[in-house]
Amino acid sequence: MGYKIRFQDQGTQDAYIKIMTDGILLAETRHDPYLNEYDTIIVDEAHERSLNIDFVLGILKTLLNKRKDLKLIITSATIDTEKFSKAFNSAPIIKVSGRMYPVEVRYDPVEESDDQSYMEAAVQAVHKLLRESRHGDILVFMPTEQDIRETCEMLEAGNLKLGNANLKVEIFPLFARLSGGEQSKVFSRRPGRKIIVSTNVAETSVTIPGIKYVVDSGLARISQYLPRSRTTALPVTSISKSSADQRKGRCGRVENGICIRLYSEADFESRPLFTAPEILRSNLAEVILRMIALNLGDISDFPFVDSPAPKNIKDGFDLLVELSAIVAKTKKQKESKAKNRFSLTEKGRIMARMPIDPRLSRMLIEAETEGCVREMAVLASALSIQDPRERPTEKQTQADQAQAVFKDTSSDFITLLNIWNAYDMLQKANSGGKIRKFCKVHFLSYRRMREWRDIHTQIIRELRDSEIGKSDIHEKQPSEKSDSCYAPVPESIRAGIHKSVLSGFLSNIAVKKEKNIFKATKDKEVMIFPGSGLFNHAGAWIVAAEMVETSRVFARTTANIDVTWLEALGKDQCRYTYMHPHWERNREEVVASEQVSLLGLVIIPKRPVSYGKINPDEASDIFIRSALVEGDVKKPFPFMKHNRKLADDIRDMENRLRKRDILISEEDIYQFYRERLEHIYDTRTLRTCLRKKGDNFLRMKKADLFRYSPDEKELALYPDRIELGNKSFDCDYAFELGKHDDGVTIKVPSTLAPSVPSESLDWLVPGLMCEKMTALIKGLPKAYRKKLVPVGDT
Repeated sequence: MGYKIRFQDQGTQDAYIKIMTDGILLAETRHDPYLNEYDTIIVDEAHERSLNIDFVLGILKTLLNKRKDLKLIITSATIDTEKFSKAFNSAPIIKVSGRMYPVEVRYDPVEESDDQSYMEAAVQAVHKLLRESRHGDILVFMPTEQDIRETCEMLEAGNLKLGNANLKVEIFPLFARLSGGEQSKVFSRRPGRKIIVSTNVAETSVTIPGIKYVVDSGLARISQYLPRSRTTALPVTSISKSSADQRKGRCGRVENGICIRLYSEADFESRPLFTAPEILRSNLAEVILRMIALNLGDISDFPFVDSPAPKNIKDGFDLLVELSAIVAKTKKQKESKAKNRFSLTEKGRIMARMPIDPRLSRMLIEAETEGCVREMAVLASALSIQDPRERPTEKQTQADQAQAVFKDTSSDFITLLNIWNAYDMLQKANSGGKIRKFCKVHFLSYRRMREWRDIHTQIIRELRDSEIGKSDIHEKQPSEKSDSCYAPVPESIRAGIHKSVLSGFLSNIAVKKEKNIFKATKDKEVMIFPGSGLFNHAGAWIVAAEMVETSRVFARTTANIDVTWLEALGKDQCRYTYMHPHWERNREEVVASEQVSLLGLVIIPKRPVSYGKINPDEASDIFIRSALVEGDVKKPFPFMKHNRKLADDIRDMENRLRKRDILISEEDIYQFYRERLEHIYDTRTLRTCLRKKGDNFLRMKKADLFRYSPDEKELALYPDRIELGNKSFDCDYAFELGKHDDGVTIKVPSTLAPSVPSESLDWLVPGLMCEKMTALIKGLPKAYRKKLVPVGDT
């Protein structure tokens, strides 16, 4: 017999029986998709319905159709046997009952009308049990760590005593983040009685000896992934019947037990039979990535015991697209036998081989570009485990002070690197005793620090196999001197570290609204977690490794970022909008204000950009109207000068004839150019066109500019020059009613003025005589004017 866990392979080479985790079995399917090494597979604790278990079961169901020799046994304490039997082609159900002592169930509901909390009710129930009995340990189930701490404080404050004052009662908390030393107290034999206040970790994960009584709040904090907001909510909810029965079963193992439920029997009967499996409330990106890599077909068709919701599936695909792990298949690829709608990118193939979350593997890939693979391997492994920092209830202040040496107020990621660098220096010295002392002094879990190193070792191994950062994954010598217990992270790579983090957590960016409150993607409002180094120190933009919803949405493990990094990293997710396109004479092109948004957040409010390639048609319209029609250019083209001269000549005709209907409109001139210029939207593209075609096709003829041809005889009444005395003078015509120069103007040099008879000026030019006569008649006294009505016929 041998066993194989994440980082240990003990005696499995020649073993007939191999015990392994579900994650290890999944990893083996990558190299041995038919699992030919095994003829029988037993899946234990199936009732936990973790993501890995459901994925394994789906793969095994597919495999059973291909390997008739394979036998599958599914075992569980509490499971929906009918559902599982149906999922596996009506597989036989075998019930094996272990010996259990009778457990009395008492319902003692907390009434809604009471001001009493479930914690206070639990304390009262414990008091009652202690008064009624003289032996047997008590297990109390609470939903959260905070509830556990408060319950323990209330129990301690009650100064609990038994009738026999010599019998000691000890109270212990139990939850996953508890330090190893405190956890060991729960399982050790102690004089007197123990009261253990625990989360649902004591429901199935661990077995505590000596439990005779259970007090069940009926509540648990169960993670729920919310695809709309991409946050993980941790609401306190009512547990299922099967979970309640599991809790009850904790006290019937060694003798008769009593289970007090702080809810009514009717409430119990109304609850769902089983807890929703993790696959129905999790981010599916990692599952989808593995399925595509293993060519297991579309996730919608995969034989899960419970099929995930379409919105969760869509979110998983969206995240993988965001991470550049997958792309939609081409038409030719879709015609192949593979059923997946997406195919892996080169990045996706590397990510699928790594035994970590796709976000973390994406960070590692980006780190190669940024030259910080070594640091990112440390962070990826850190984010794969539970936070190694501990804050014991009675020593929170000391823990904060001891860990302050590592804290970086601009980045929690740098804080983690500082912890690692200090730990790693001792690790290299092969000083096990000093490492334990270091962990104790700085309130770090020795077990989790070892787990961190183990995962880091495997990631480094995977990186070597994948050709990523081969020159960068070796430990670096510190380039900066420091008096602290660790080598500081060089300033030169800090930007690269956070760009790499961003590549994996792009949807976890946020912009500051006020102090510690930020607006995140998908219209979320988040608060920096009070335990973060950035609390009260955050910049304008941050990135977070996770967004967790408890009493509100908190951003945890955060760092300040430079907003200018975001566009390059999120190019495919950016949305570009353009406002106020206009012609700019100095740039000789159409320019617009570009606004860039990433996942709903404006990262560039306004910047000028060339509009021609963005919207060639609209840019061409603006260019023709402003540059060619209105002539707003630094240096007019020859054809423009030619066309303007023709237009000026026609305007002069209009001034002479005192009309404004001969020259075509600006809209007509625009249409002339528009019909001849396709895809021309600035002076550069116009010059290119003219070099190829010349400019004759843009030179207008007079006929192109006429709405109609004026009467030549009428034009002759408006001569270019007029004879006054024995001199000839140029005539300038203007048609500007009410202006001082309206009409015809001649310019006479002062030296010649005496020789010009003034009465000759009264005659104007022939074409204006009629208009002048009309004006003179209208100026006559009324008595005369009446005789000349209508004036036009006089």
